[in-house]
Amino acid sequence: MGLLTGKTALITGAARGIGKAIALKFAEEGANIAFTDLVIDENGKATEAEIAAKGVKAKGFASNAADFAQTEEVVKQVKEEFGSIDILVNNAGITKDGLMLRMTEQQWDAVIAVNLKSAFNFIHACVPLMMRQRGGSIINMASVVGVHGNAGQANYAASKAGMIALAKSVGQEMGPKGIRANAIAPGFIDTAMTQALPEDIRKEWIGKIPLRRGGNVEDIANTAVYLASDMSSYVSGQVIQVDGGMNM
Repeated sequence: MGLLTGKTALITGAARGIGKAIALKFAEEGANIAFTDLVIDENGKATEAEIAAKGVKAKGFASNAADFAQTEEVVKQVKEEFGSIDILVNNAGITKDGLMLRMTEQQWDAVIAVNLKSAFNFIHACVPLMMRQRGGSIINMASVVGVHGNAGQANYAASKAGMIALAKSVGQEMGPKGIRANAIAPGFIDTAMTQALPEDIRKEWIGKIPLRRGGNVEDIANTAVYLASDMSSYVSGQVIQVDGGMNM
């Protein structure tokens, strides 16, 4: 019996990267997995098969997480397909970096829509189901830059700060219904995006981390398992920074 056996997790933006790592870790702990991505292409189908190989039910759903109506429809489909939604991980996210004076309205709006509005969309759609089930766990993927800001990422930092405040607010509203809401704030994580950075930039970042290394996607996935499972049954409205001590 895994920590999440018998539960269904819905994870947004999970065809690759951190979202995929969370889906695979949840599957190892026995959860059935529904995940979304903008399109479910060959990569998405491969992720679906990889999750199913863990011995659980898995299905990818094509959805623009920033679209309210599409989100309502996808959540309805997931409920019909899986029977319940016990865990929601709001992981969908993009970056469109730029200094404030050069940032366009489109860059601002796109990041806020995908990173923050999408979480509102999915929480709004899933909470009624969780209320009827008398419980659930919501996990918002934030970032350390949502805690302390970052030059050149005003849109991204604002969206991630919003994810933290959203989790705290939902935790306060939904606590009496047995629904917990928390946020994970990753630091410098080794992904395809960070590996593409120039070596001098990587060294500069790592030099600021007390553990003197970047994290990996499994570090985030392990934290997500804790927040999704009954191990954290008395934890709500919290922000767990998984950053090697970078932001103490």
